[in-house]
Amino acid sequence: MIRVVLPAHLRALARVNGEVTLEIEGPVTQRAILDALEARYPMLRGTVRDHVTFKRRAFVRFFACEQDRSHDSPDGVLPDAVATGAEPFLIVGAMAGG
Repeated sequence: MIRVVLPAHLRALARVNGEVTLEIEGPVTQRAILDALEARYPMLRGTVRDHVTFKRRAFVRFFACEQDRSHDSPDGVLPDAVATGAEPFLIVGAMAGG
């Protein structure tokens, strides 16, 4: 079981409260998580990544195990702690301002 934490506006769009849990077969990668997330919550397609290029949106960041994974390969295997559900995969809206 994969735990995913969404920013508040995407939780509202998906009509969920708290974390989302996903079942993923095979290697747990950013792409596998986002594919499973968009399959379960189609209203999120195009919000986290471009729906044509599948690249991460500019103002979205990914974190796992307290590490910024935003620039990692989407096919890179995430840490075991994420794959086992011990740690969540966080999708965070970038913040700006002073």
